[in-house]
Amino acid sequence: MQIGLLTAPLMDKSLEEVIAFAADAGIQALEVVSTPGGGHFDPAGAAGAAGEKLQQLLADSGVAISSFACYGNVVDPNEANREALLAHLRQLVLAAETLGVGIVCTLAGMPVPGKSKLQTIEQECPAVFAPLCEFAAEHGVKIALENWFATNLQNVACFARLFEVVPADNFGLNYDPSHLIWQGMDYLGAVEEFAPRIFHTHAKDCEIRDDKLRRLGCLEGGWWRYVIPGFGRIDWGEYVGVLRSVKYDGVLSIEHEDGTLGAEEGFRKGAGYLAQFV
Repeated sequence: MQIGLLTAPLMDKSLEEVIAFAADAGIQALEVVSTPGGGHFDPAGAAGAAGEKLQQLLADSGVAISSFACYGNVVDPNEANREALLAHLRQLVLAAETLGVGIVCTLAGMPVPGKSKLQTIEQECPAVFAPLCEFAAEHGVKIALENWFATNLQNVACFARLFEVVPADNFGLNYDPSHLIWQGMDYLGAVEEFAPRIFHTHAKDCEIRDDKLRRLGCLEGGWWRYVIPGFGRIDWGEYVGVLRSVKYDGVLSIEHEDGTLGAEEGFRKGAGYLAQFV
């Protein structure tokens, strides 16, 4: 396995500067953010001089790109917004093929107004993801969805239903255990259940305050928060062990949403902690 990072908290730096920081921090891979409005990477330049420069920077630094990431609402009721996002995802697929990056990460979208998450999965997602996965497969690229609880992938039942209605082999997860643990779900069992679908992983921990939970109840917020690996409840040794047992040998991409640590400080602490397991 490799330790990586999601570049989102480093938007004040160029991609060249992010690569240099990662190399210095002992981080081997980057989940590079690219959106229709910007991010760290413009897929339009992948086949030209910009792409050649990027490949040289990566080769010189020893850092790789684990995936391109474009997190947006692929089932947006606004047709123009939806198509702009899907067009960008298709561009990222082409760029990934050109640069030898095997994965494009995105989201399962938000529930459509008037529909539940399962109804959205069943009625809206096939029309979006089936053609996207077919396009990606033609170019040797996998599509991986982060299971952010606010999206249609709230729980493992939602995972299972989505892969039933869109069974493409190159359609899977950017698996993030932090979204399961605070909901009381089995984040280890889900690894075993969906092992063939785990293409990429997020390394994000979750602090749970039992004292506040007992006072506020699970329907209120304020009793849990996302933290850097090693500062929360996830047992990273056990978790990495289960990943190894299902033959996962990809990236642990640190997603930094810990408000108590600066961007670079958090990434360094997370990488240092995870290094003992990988």
